[in-house]
Amino acid sequence: MKTTNQLFAAMLTLLFTLYATNLLAQGERPMYISVTKAHWNMNYEDFDMDTWKSVEKEYLEKVTKKNEHRMGFSVYLHQMTPSNSDILFVSVYKTWEDIAKAADKDEELAEAAWPDEAERKAFMKKQRAYYSPMHSDEIYYTLPNAKIVPEGNDDDLILYLRTTHWAFPSEYDEAELKSLMDENFEVFIKDNKLIKGYYPNRHAWGSDSTEIVEGYFLESLADLDKMFDSFSDLAEKKWPNESDRVARGKKMGKYFTPEHGDAVYKLVAELSK
Repeated sequence: MKTTNQLFAAMLTLLFTLYATNLLAQGERPMYISVTKAHWNMNYEDFDMDTWKSVEKEYLEKVTKKNEHRMGFSVYLHQMTPSNSDILFVSVYKTWEDIAKAADKDEELAEAAWPDEAERKAFMKKQRAYYSPMHSDEIYYTLPNAKIVPEGNDDDLILYLRTTHWAFPSEYDEAELKSLMDENFEVFIKDNKLIKGYYPNRHAWGSDSTEIVEGYFLESLADLDKMFDSFSDLAEKKWPNESDRVARGKKMGKYFTPEHGDAVYKLVAELSK
């Protein structure tokens, strides 16, 4: 049952990806998402979560929130990932050019926030002490049909990340694909009360050009299993004839590889822009 349920999630991913290619060709501009995976300094003896939050919140208020080139920002802590040291810093930009502009603006705002160089260096040293020197960066572009987390959310929502991979199909029916994409969003995502937010993204720069990453925002870990079950239930309701569901699955199966990865993080809502 779980394999079947997770297959529906994979189907959603590739449909959004293929349709996005067509939209971009027509001149639609995506937004860009940078994801920095950092790691806690596990040897930091003075580590304190509340102090860490206060340090990051000070930087958020004095720098990040004042940076007009960074449209959004959020922080996510490990829940179920390969390492309990994992922490994600996610920024949203309107254009590719804004990524570099935001970095320059950060420096300018930091100098304004701590005009005394010694004080500025002391703050940055205190901030960096919480992290390992090692990190990795990826950049994605946004895909159509996102479901936006309600404005003003202050809950530490669960973020389920599903990474699937393009099979780079040589042929596909564009009209059929658009119909499938629209139908999947309507059936599985749009009115699904378990899903508080849904953000599909496609590789733009980084280690793996085949990646498509979907972010599902949920209220709890328990809702993750419920979400997978709901996909199966919704499919059976929409297409009660099993042969129709099987045929539909085969129609979509040519677009992606069988491989996927899963990770679960928790939003730190108070550190968001």
